[in-house]
Amino acid sequence: MGLLEGKVAIVTGAGRGLGRAEALALARHGAAVVVNDLGTSLAGEGADAAPGAEVVAAIRAAGGSASLSTEDVADWQGAERLVEQAYALHGGLDVLVNNAGVLRDRMSFNMSEEEYDVVMRVHCKGHFAPTRHACARWRARAKREGSVYGRVINTTSEAGLIGSAGNSNYAMAKAAIAALTVSIAREMGKYGVRANFLAPRARTRMTESMANRAVFHAPPSGFDQFDPAWPAELVVFLASAAADDVNGQGFVVWGGQVCLLHGWRIAGQITKPDGAITAEELARRKDELFAGREREPGYL
Repeated sequence: MGLLEGKVAIVTGAGRGLGRAEALALARHGAAVVVNDLGTSLAGEGADAAPGAEVVAAIRAAGGSASLSTEDVADWQGAERLVEQAYALHGGLDVLVNNAGVLRDRMSFNMSEEEYDVVMRVHCKGHFAPTRHACARWRARAKREGSVYGRVINTTSEAGLIGSAGNSNYAMAKAAIAALTVSIAREMGKYGVRANFLAPRARTRMTESMANRAVFHAPPSGFDQFDPAWPAELVVFLASAAADDVNGQGFVVWGGQVCLLHGWRIAGQITKPDGAITAEELARRKDELFAGREREPGYL
C-alpha cells in the first residue's frame, strides 16, 4: 500500500523533468494522476502531446491510473477544464501539484515586454488559475461536509527566495508563488486544505539551460543528488495524510537534503520610544540596525 491509495492528483508540466518524476512517484504511491502538459519548448513555444502521453503510458504500464491533459494552465477556462477532468475521469481531486513553467532569461535592462509577460503568465497565472478552481470545488464540498482532504503543492525556486541576476522575471514570478502558497494556506486551512511549496535543486530542462548547468550533471557513478526523483519524494510526503499538520511551509530539497525555510522576518531593529525615527537618525544608527548582518543582497 502506498501513501496515496485512492487519491486523485493533478500535476502540471508533467511531461518532462520534475513534473514527470512527481507524476510517476504519486502514481507509484497509489494516486490516479491527471498528467497535464502542453509540450512546449523551454521558452513556452509550440505544443506536443507526446511527452505527457508517454508519462500516462508509463503509469498505466506499471498498473496505475492516469489520463492526459493538454490544457494551458494559464488560461482561465483551460485550468477549469483541467480540474473538471479530474472529477469526470477519476471521481474527484485531492492533490494539485503546480509545476509548469518557462524561462526567458535576460538581464533586466535588455528584457522585452513579451519576455516579461510570458514568464509571469505561465508561472503566476499558471499556478493561480488551477488553484482557484480546485479551491472553489473544495470549499463547496467543505461547506456541505465540514472538511475536505486537499493539497496544493507549488513549485518555486531559490531564485525567487533570494533573487537572481539574469532572470529577474523568473525570480519575481517564483517569489510571487511563495507568497501565493502562504495566502492559500491561510485562506483554505479551515476547510482542510494544506498548501506548501518546494524549491527543488534538480536536473531539468531549466537547470540544463543555466550558466552553472555543469553543477547538475549526473555523476558517472554513485549517488545522483540532482535526480528529480528526490524532490518528487517530498511532493509525495506533502500530498499524503502524514503532512496533515504541515501548512504554509516552504522547503529547499535535493538528494540527501530537505531544508525547511523561514523567510522574511525581523532580523534587526532600532526603536525610539518617544517619537518617530527620522532619516538623520537612521543615518546615525545604521550600524545598530544592521548589527551582525550583511548589507548585500540575500535575505533568507
